[in-house]
Amino acid sequence: MARVFETEIEITDALYPNLGIAFQNAVKIAVKNTLPGQIVRARVKFSKKGSVGKATQIIKHADYEITPRCADFGFCGGCVYQNLTYEKEIELKEKTVLNLLSQNDVQGFEYLGIIPSPCKAGYKNKMEFSFGDSEKGGILQLGMHKRGAYYEVVTPQNCNIADGDFKKIADFTLDFFRKEGESFYHKMMKTGSLRHLVIRKAAFTGEIMVNIVTSSFVRANLNKFAQNLAEIKFDGKLCSVVHTVNNSSADAVICEELHLLCGRGFITENLLGLKFKITPFSFFQTNSHGAEKLYETVRDYAGNLKDKTALDLYCGTGTITQILSPCVKKITGIEIVPEAVNAAKENVLENGITNCDFICGDVLSQINDIAEKPHLVVLDPPREGVHPKAITKIIGVGAAKIIYVSCNPVTLVRDLRIFTEAGYMAEKITLCDMFPRTAHAETVCLLKGKNH
Repeated sequence: MARVFETEIEITDALYPNLGIAFQNAVKIAVKNTLPGQIVRARVKFSKKGSVGKATQIIKHADYEITPRCADFGFCGGCVYQNLTYEKEIELKEKTVLNLLSQNDVQGFEYLGIIPSPCKAGYKNKMEFSFGDSEKGGILQLGMHKRGAYYEVVTPQNCNIADGDFKKIADFTLDFFRKEGESFYHKMMKTGSLRHLVIRKAAFTGEIMVNIVTSSFVRANLNKFAQNLAEIKFDGKLCSVVHTVNNSSADAVICEELHLLCGRGFITENLLGLKFKITPFSFFQTNSHGAEKLYETVRDYAGNLKDKTALDLYCGTGTITQILSPCVKKITGIEIVPEAVNAAKENVLENGITNCDFICGDVLSQINDIAEKPHLVVLDPPREGVHPKAITKIIGVGAAKIIYVSCNPVTLVRDLRIFTEAGYMAEKITLCDMFPRTAHAETVCLLKGKNH
């Protein structure tokens, strides 16, 4: 049986993503949202599976901490590093990711450093806000979940990682639905309607998409919502307002129905001289300026493969596929989301690229149908990483080089273990900071087969 008690501990180290590490009587304790150098009072749970703590009070701050840039820091669950200089933030990210690689016996690679984000504030081109309340029975709120809470929502006063137009849209949306008397969706009771507000704004074109997500029981006039929203003056240009119907029990934006309320059903973004169509549910990197740095790194790792073919797995709207197209004879992208594949095909036509094609389907099954074995495979999977069965099939392709782009180093090291056992070795690793003020970083790893 686990023992639980409160104690005072000093945080001496850090683990990815944002865990502080302390030792008491030689027992290792992991405490979320703490930093090396802090002394905290924590509620600690000791068990055979590992000891974890929850900080209840910061007794002493680390000497490198600064005054948080955001008034909601500590309450809002969106950021964890508002109290650090950016230099200290990327130093900590670098340390925790490299420690994770070392602890999982990923070795022998050339480490090429961490590439800072070109934009540190207002960098997010997509924000997903939740409807809720700040206390049971309270007034309707729209914002981020409170740190450590499942239901309560914080309406941010001046979020500094989101574009300024996002606040205008969120403020208008909250005011509109408060006046309409609309309530948020209660997942347990299955009452109410308002679930999420998803805003996208292309950094280089300024085009804006607003996606209001509700259950089927919404009473408010959503056409009126879209029309009134279109009358607001933004720094960018409102090009699309859509309505997603979601009746699922999961606290996620799941599309059961999609309705166009205003404008067109997509926005466009420019990256590295190419145009990309972004639809409501197609994946696109959340930091456009950082994405250019990330994709330049991938292109450098690929090198000149003019007489070789390549595969881009989990390709989304085909960003990497098209950016690599000048480097290869032919490249094929595989993606499971149909609307993303359709957008990728339209992007290729728009950009005048002739050596890309796309397959809609699961990587696990579609990789079997690739006729010509590729010299290069690019992986950019979701946070949960690559399915082990898919890894086996990717290894079976026999590519000379694999470039693994990961937003989650934990699943990266898990997957690298399988690749290593099959004879692939990590040759180069670069970190790209795509997510300032959060604990996350993107990792780009070049793997080479032992027979190449």
